[in-house]
Formats: sequence, C-alpha cells, structure tokens
Amino acid sequence: MYVVLMSLTGSLIVYRNELERTPSLVSSVEWLVDLHENLLFGENGRFVNGIGAICVITLCLTGAIIWWPGIANWRRALTVNWKAPFARISWDLHSALGFWGFLFVFMWGISGLYFAFPQSFNAVFAFIDPADHFTDVTLAELSSLHFGRFGWFAEAAWTLLGLLPAVLAVTGAFLCCRRMIFKLPTARPY
Repeated sequence: MYVVLMSLTGSLIVYRNELERTPSLVSSVEWLVDLHENLLFGENGRFVNGIGAICVITLCLTGAIIWWPGIANWRRALTVNWKAPFARISWDLHSALGFWGFLFVFMWGISGLYFAFPQSFNAVFAFIDPADHFTDVTLAELSSLHFGRFGWFAEAAWTLLGLLPAVLAVTGAFLCCRRMIFKLPTARPY
C-alpha cells in the first residue's frame, strides 16, 4: 500500500507548480505534497519515507536478481503475452515492467532516500568531494530527476512512469498471494 500511495501521489505532484496557479487548489495540492513527503506526520513521516525508500531500493536490487530468467528465456521476460491467462499476464507484466522501469524506480528510491536523510548524503559527498564541486550539482540533478523537471514532455512522461511502482506493487502482491493461496504444498502420499 505504501508503494501505491507514493506512486499515485508522486504522479500527481509532478504538476504541483501548474496546479497551484489555481488559488482554489493550493491547499489541496499542499496537502497532497505533505502526504507524499511526510505522510502527514512531519519529521516522523519523513523518517518512515526514508525506511520506505530503503525498502524500494532493496526491492529493486533483489527483484533484478530474481528476475534473471536465464540465457534461453531472457527475451521472453521483456514482453507481455496478452493472449495468455490472467495469472500469466500478471507475471509477464510484472517481469517486463520491472525490467524496463528498473532505472526509474531505483532512481526514485535513491532520491527519496536523499529527501528523507539529506544530512547522510551530504556527509558521504563531503567525504568524497570536500570542495563541493561535484556534490551540489549531483544533488541538484538528483532532485530534478525525482520530479522530472526537464520541461513539459518529461513531466508528462514522469506522470505516467510514476504509476509504474503502483503497477509493480499490485502485480507483485497478486503473484505473491496467488502462490501462497493456490500453491500450498500438499501432503505426499506414502
């Protein structure tokens, strides 16, 4: 549910600046931004978001390892067979979207971690780059990447791509629950 919430609210607030030009929407947009950034709980919510970002990063990395279908089947794992049964479509969709969207979801996890714990990032970058030549530019770019601040086309793409984690969460939960419910081990006859 957390990933779905972050995905939906993130897709909506890509257009924060445009939406706030309408005075009647300002308070609603700010509420939505607070929900996305702090889960409406201030610093505590921001901390929970940091833990959520760590979970998203971990899911990306473990998902990439689990995803590898082997040399013989890797091409099949990049597409969706829309004529297959529903469970197979869910599997294909999760696999293909996970592959094609990996860099975006991973980047959102890293940038979300930065927004939750900026002091940690600053300390690491200060150690790597004491003169701050590289750090300020890198962290500013990471922020721009998180929101797709590269013009209207990127914002439109980020809005659609921002729904990707929600789709992955729903298909992943379906696949997991389906296995647990319908594939319970049976007793072996002796």
